[in-house]
Amino acid sequence: MAARFEFEQAPGHLIRRAHQIASAVFSDEAAAHGVTPVQFAILNVLMDEPGIDQITLAGRVVFDAATIGSVIGRLEHKGWLRRDADTQDRRRKLLWLTAEGEQAVLALKPGVEMVQQRILEPLAPEERHQLLALLAKLVTNHARSQAA
Repeated sequence: MAARFEFEQAPGHLIRRAHQIASAVFSDEAAAHGVTPVQFAILNVLMDEPGIDQITLAGRVVFDAATIGSVIGRLEHKGWLRRDADTQDRRRKLLWLTAEGEQAVLALKPGVEMVQQRILEPLAPEERHQLLALLAKLVTNHARSQAA
């Protein structure tokens, strides 16, 4: 008889559960704005990098370049960003926050900061730093191996 696989302690299962928790906490804090974590990431990048092209943006937020257009379309529909064709290459779409989009980002930031605190709340301060360092190491090293 094969030994039981302890999936409850498997890294993939624990990461999936942590993602579920993070998503639920984000939804709780951002519900009034009707924004997803990916939408906030997009808005936040546009705040720092106005005029970025759609493909580069997808890479910055680590989202599928083929499907980011629909997420951008929802934000455009809300009036929070605009998409313009690049004058040098009409196929390339450049993205800009609208004034309303900038206000939305500024209104969302305190809640998103609270989300981060709530996610890490069960951990002691030194554990928070350790977890973040280990997650960054995991993500960075896997990103390098996938790029090779």
